Amino acid sequence: MAAADDTSGTGGPDSLFGGDARAGAAARVTGVLPAQDIRALIRGREIIGVAEIGEDQIQPASLDLRLGRVAYRVRASFLPGPDATVRDRLDCFGMHEIDLAAGAVLEKGCVYIVPLMESVALKSRVSALANPKSSIGRLDVFTRLITDRSAVFDQVAAGYKGPLYAEISPRTFSVVVHQGSRLNQLRLQRGNPPASDTALRRLHQATPLVAAATGDGGAAADIDQGIAVTVDLAGAGDGRGGPVGWRARRHTDLIDLARVDHYRPEDFWEPVAADDAATLILNPGDFYILASREAVAVPPDHAAEMRPYDTRVGEFRVHYAGFFDPGFGYAGSGGAGSRAVLEIRTFEVPFALRDGQLVGRLVYERLAAVPDKLYGAAIGSSYQRQGLMLAKQFRRMV
Repeated sequence: MAAADDTSGTGGPDSLFGGDARAGAAARVTGVLPAQDIRALIRGREIIGVAEIGEDQIQPASLDLRLGRVAYRVRASFLPGPDATVRDRLDCFGMHEIDLAAGAVLEKGCVYIVPLMESVALKSRVSALANPKSSIGRLDVFTRLITDRSAVFDQVAAGYKGPLYAEISPRTFSVVVHQGSRLNQLRLQRGNPPASDTALRRLHQATPLVAAATGDGGAAADIDQGIAVTVDLAGAGDGRGGPVGWRARRHTDLIDLARVDHYRPEDFWEPVAADDAATLILNPGDFYILASREAVAVPPDHAAEMRPYDTRVGEFRVHYAGFFDPGFGYAGSGGAGSRAVLEIRTFEVPFALRDGQLVGRLVYERLAAVPDKLYGAAIGSSYQRQGLMLAKQFRRMV
């Protein structure tokens, strides 16, 4: 999700997600950092770019990260661990270098490490999390952030000073990337902002965060370490009688990430329909694009993240790209509720997914302040007010 990975104008009237969360919102000591604070980190050299960091990289509550010039094909995914740098591990696992200056192919089934054009010198109370951008997740390109001396992916420890690297593993399509391509985004936070189900219930009561496609805004929500999101296999959020999802074809041409509204969907995807019982059997190894039954909204003073995998809900992974930026689906930024696009891959056994089944939970976090720009058309966001939608590289389907 570029900063919100998702979709449609199917959430009912604007009043469903109305209100103005900006009113009376004061800056907080802790919280996810908004756009204006990210700019301050850049000015203060806590975030450094090999080339100038552009305003278009700064999202409402995240920063797009750019690939550097060289990619390293490696034998296996790895983490450096507490006593090594990524460069140390590249000496052990690196196979060959690829120059990205003029564009290069990253082949599906292979693993690559790319030094990013951004590095950080964070202060002791500032940390960060990373996620793939929405279009990258929708292409089934598995992308994770690595830092030196780290034992986990996608986390930048408070006070970390050093380079950032992307691990990239295309799973379904081979892709063309370039120096400067943006596959990851970084969400920074100051301190450890508190999060609780009680606070989430209050927020949902004040500004409905999810609403069923039938428009029952404010209805009781399933809240348990996040707010429940379910899958739409009946077309309830679409109403046009089209497919309920898309399954990636196995043998296709390359996809150049720099091309927008370019590729014919039918060359890469086949439509998916549920059976008469609104059930879809997921094939092991196949990659699916589905949509949530609920329309989702993120108020201006919060950010959200979809938890990607929970073994309690089934043997599948959902939502590679989990960040939802402030303003996603929010009426005040032209959202009026937008469905979440679900990127789903099952594991070793076929799995029967039924309409309305729980597939994930949205966790909401407070911002340190309301950002000076919100997700939406005004800043060129790709997925506001759109339904079941493929990555932006594909032509829009009528």
